[in-house]
Amino acid sequence: MEKFFVILLIFVLSTLDVLVSSTSSPAIFSFGDSILDAGNNRFLKNCTARADFPPYGSSYFPHPTGRFTNGRTVPDFISEFLGIGFQKPYLELNVAVVNGSLKYYPSNGVNFASGGSGVLPGTDKAEGVIPLQEQLQQFVTMVEQNQIDRTLIQKSLFLFESGSNDIFDFFVPTKPPMDPEAYVKLLLSSVTNFVEKIYSLGACRIVLFSLGPVGCAPGRAMLPGSPTDRCDENINAMVRSYNHGLEEMAKHIHINHPGSVGTYAAVYDIVHHFRIFPRFFGFLDVSSACCGGGSLGGEKQCGIGNYTMCSNPNEFLFWDLFHPTQHAYELIAKALWGGWLAHVRPFNLRALANIYLIPV
Repeated sequence: MEKFFVILLIFVLSTLDVLVSSTSSPAIFSFGDSILDAGNNRFLKNCTARADFPPYGSSYFPHPTGRFTNGRTVPDFISEFLGIGFQKPYLELNVAVVNGSLKYYPSNGVNFASGGSGVLPGTDKAEGVIPLQEQLQQFVTMVEQNQIDRTLIQKSLFLFESGSNDIFDFFVPTKPPMDPEAYVKLLLSSVTNFVEKIYSLGACRIVLFSLGPVGCAPGRAMLPGSPTDRCDENINAMVRSYNHGLEEMAKHIHINHPGSVGTYAAVYDIVHHFRIFPRFFGFLDVSSACCGGGSLGGEKQCGIGNYTMCSNPNEFLFWDLFHPTQHAYELIAKALWGGWLAHVRPFNLRALANIYLIPV
């Protein structure tokens, strides 16, 4: 059965290269961390979580954009499938709005995500990142000041991905001890507040991204006692618990918010199959970072100091200590755009973009 599922997954991924069409969703609004960040952190003066230097972006742009990978991320690929331009970082656009050179925010959406942030306001606060609550407030201000068309909000896709930094930090030895189950509930409570506010502002289509297998990221090599010859199951167990809560949340969105719909993006499961059957997806290495240093390439920041870089990033699942390569992001985006219930449910993003909703 498992083998049959993988064959189906491969078939779906291999037939999605031409699925670009005119849809009812003209824009994307993204919130979260470095998985979705389009470069907000490079506009933060005192932020230390950055990717605005080579070799980041080198496989596509071909210059650094602040994206934490070698090229495009999932929102970029979904934008291509929708036939719209890439979203710019909110902080870049806000400068133009404040100085008067831009009256309204773009009609193709805005990216609010900030690398290093979490769903809890204190996560990586010392790194100068933008927590989820502040990202939300930026969006609220935009709406309340009528700087974005409210009908656009109703038609747009809202992408949310956050929580991996909160969970990774939970396992840092200097953190105060807390019950794991209570910690997950705390994270989910914060996400619930975010979702409620987004829908109160007119959002009708939200995609809750599951976290990937954080315990398999090369950066786990920095944690004392974390295994380097296999994934850290303690971290992944907490990730799965959090993901389960996200899926339950997505299931009830249409009930709690009539006229709206939520979709759960099963990124954990997609990446899990990359790891089990790497060659089917073009990967030769699914454990270590293409760019970095130390054990698994996960102990040194890509692009800083004495780092090394692989010759072909497409053969790697991970670009740096925490983030997938452009190739991995493309496969994930294709699975979410046109995939089946095993990848994204109850609707894939192509269906979600086209579904006719009547806000109540």
